[in-house]
Amino acid sequence: MKRDFYESPKASSLMRLFWKAAGADKSILEKVTYSDQVKYMCLGGIIVATGLMAAIAGGYAFYTIFEPKGSSLDKEVSVPVALVSMVFGVLWGTMIFNLDRFIVSSTGKGDGTEAITWSELKGALPRIFMGGIIAITISKPIEIRMFKSEIDVELRNSQLEKQNEYLGKIESTYAKRISNEKTKAEKWEKEIELKTQRYVELENMLAEEMDGERGAAGYGTEAKKIEEQMKKLDEDLKALKLRNDPLIKESYATIKRFESEKQHDGEQSKEAANGLDGLLARIKLAHEISGPIISLFITLLFMAIELTPIFFKLMLTKTPYDYLEENIKELMKAEEGILIEYDYYKDKKGQERDLIIFYAKDKLKEEKKARLKAQQELTQYAIQKYTDEMKQKIDANPSDFITSESINSDDVRG
Repeated sequence: MKRDFYESPKASSLMRLFWKAAGADKSILEKVTYSDQVKYMCLGGIIVATGLMAAIAGGYAFYTIFEPKGSSLDKEVSVPVALVSMVFGVLWGTMIFNLDRFIVSSTGKGDGTEAITWSELKGALPRIFMGGIIAITISKPIEIRMFKSEIDVELRNSQLEKQNEYLGKIESTYAKRISNEKTKAEKWEKEIELKTQRYVELENMLAEEMDGERGAAGYGTEAKKIEEQMKKLDEDLKALKLRNDPLIKESYATIKRFESEKQHDGEQSKEAANGLDGLLARIKLAHEISGPIISLFITLLFMAIELTPIFFKLMLTKTPYDYLEENIKELMKAEEGILIEYDYYKDKKGQERDLIIFYAKDKLKEEKKARLKAQQELTQYAIQKYTDEMKQKIDANPSDFITSESINSDDVRG
């Protein structure tokens, strides 16, 4: 806008974009001083930056939650999850951007002075609370990304410790089961071995008896006794093998099954330990690694970035932009027939209330009432005229309005 005393600078496309982000009126800012233009550009820049940081934080948090689990030191980037995370990050950043834009644009300038009074702060508390929540949601994913290398090392140690703990429990559980089965199998094998050894001893005794090493050589009385014992023992050994062999095979099959189950449980324990690589575990480790002071500092930093526009608007003094904006609002209200008398009366609780008069509404109501009244009067007048006209016609020709059917019906009733 050209003036004799001042010419407003022409805004760039980037500046207009930031104005829009701050919820400022471009048509007014193009008429005011450069300082007003810069103020709202800075406000919009902070809001855009917050939206970008929210997009990055949201996308990284989404990827951390849904990425394939494994060793925290040897993981590769999952392209499908990364693409979905990027889409989610854009949506999350857009949502936070719009929410920030609403919070900042709906925050007034208080009393128009640089001081922030208690009443102004109290009115801004809901917006400050919402901004604080947004700052925390942005700061935590960025915090775990800042300490990613340290977190990966600690997380891998935790995974290995948990895996060894699982393996120890599995080994203890299956060692007892396998030991019991081995004991039973060895017991049954021992019974067969003892019988077999005894049979071999009798064979040796029979051979000695036949060779004469134990007395007279040949097949004598002692040899017969030994042979009978061998025969009976052979029957017992066959029966024992018939009974114990299936049991022994079953025990070794059970041991083999236990070994397979132990290996499977060991692999599952590795997967379970790798599953500790989640968002919550990383946030906890980030707090442990950075310590409470650094973690609090990062959170406060993002809270300062998030809440700066709110406090900044409360501290702004009124400038030409504000007066022009108020003037436009008053002109619009006047054009639409709206009158506001501020602090006109007190309600039952003693609180000051404004008197709002809608002249356009009242005018429309009066016009509507007048039209309805006129329509009613015209309708009554038309009915009266019609009645008079019909009476004249009846006076001139009454027979035209009497039919034979009506006369017959009168006779019948008579």
